[in-house]
Amino acid sequence: MYAIVKTGGKQYKVTEGLVFETELLDAEVNSAVELEVVLAADGDKVVMGADAANCKVLATVVEHGKGKKINIFTYKAKKNIRRRQGHRQPYTKLKVDSIALG
Repeated sequence: MYAIVKTGGKQYKVTEGLVFETELLDAEVNSAVELEVVLAADGDKVVMGADAANCKVLATVVEHGKGKKINIFTYKAKKNIRRRQGHRQPYTKLKVDSIALG
């Protein structure tokens, strides 16, 4: 059994017990989160569209963190113009607890 869920502007294929990282969510650690289902499948039975709104995917927030640092360096040749910048994308790590077909 698997489901395609939508969170943070992206879609993820999830199964029960899967731990995955998504965009930062406004939820406490160890709290339950219900994810929006786009498609759910169990063997030959596939549920999508309006029927997928009845399906539920429950996940637990494992942790919040920041991703690997990305270094940005821009310059203009022969002008002595240099600019350095860094970025670390925040994320939420989720563990899928259950997938229920509606």
